[in-house]
Amino acid sequence: MTAKISPSKGSPYARILGVGGYRPTRVVPNEVILEHIDSSDEWIRSRSGIASRHWAGPDETVAEMSIAAGGKAIADAGISASDIDAVIVATVSHFKQTPAVATDIAYRIGAGKPAAFDISAGCAGFTYGLTLAKGMVTDGSAGHVLVIGVERLSDLTDLEDRATAFLFGDGAGAVIVGPSKEPAIGPTVWGSEGDKSETIKQTVSWEVYRDTPAEQVRFPAITQEGQAVFRWAVFEMAKVAQEALDAAGITADQLDAFIPHQANMRIIDSMIKALKLPEHVAVARDVETTGNTSAASIPLAMERLLATGEAKSGDTALVIGFGAGLVYAATVVTLP
Repeated sequence: MTAKISPSKGSPYARILGVGGYRPTRVVPNEVILEHIDSSDEWIRSRSGIASRHWAGPDETVAEMSIAAGGKAIADAGISASDIDAVIVATVSHFKQTPAVATDIAYRIGAGKPAAFDISAGCAGFTYGLTLAKGMVTDGSAGHVLVIGVERLSDLTDLEDRATAFLFGDGAGAVIVGPSKEPAIGPTVWGSEGDKSETIKQTVSWEVYRDTPAEQVRFPAITQEGQAVFRWAVFEMAKVAQEALDAAGITADQLDAFIPHQANMRIIDSMIKALKLPEHVAVARDVETTGNTSAASIPLAMERLLATGEAKSGDTALVIGFGAGLVYAATVVTLP
């Protein structure tokens, strides 16, 4: 007789229970960027909407920022660190290949012996992690999952690259995903377009950097084909966002908030028009003072919307991340 595997027994649904964020103490206005490139504050603001960003100091490491943001999310959720069964960290700027920084974070926040791993999905990393956490809770392999998006992109910024020097910032955002009696994280619409992977990339691989004399190669940085990325984000990601709304059974006029990846203010404005969002929908515009923080941008923007009162607990929000790969992921959530 063939043995039968018992089915998983998780919560019927999952939800975001708490959110937290950390922004480095150093605020870097456009004037500092202009010390390195031939441009202007007006040009930077008109192209990106960015006025300033935060850059991490020596002690504000990926782990330290994550612990700070994670601690706030734990407190906001009203649980203790010992309740966490898994830690997922989305980042592209933790430079130690192994072990995963998630293991260090899990230990230092006092989470016991949870599952812990890192994921690399660029600016869509947080939404990827959120989707994985939802599956773990409903599957029963975890009761509470800490999902962190964290970046130190100042380490990967070429200050002499006029196309990208002004874009990137540092920070960490985190949420707790736990059980729910009703649907509070919708179906995820996600995917990748690897044929466009060269549009956002690291300038040189670590192997090339290692094997090339220092005077011949600069430290790796992030570079992109700005116009190609802009067109893709504006036209294709609006479609993905609409698919996520449809999958959740939500219409634009039923939304309370829109929290897209904070890449560029013009992209955000274009997506609002494409989705025909009503004026009552609160739109995250954290990019103005935080810059593009890749995997950290959505949870940081979520925290700010709630902290300022522009959105409130229980609101319905559309979130979408998109970036290097090219990868993307969108879903509808109930805000904590």
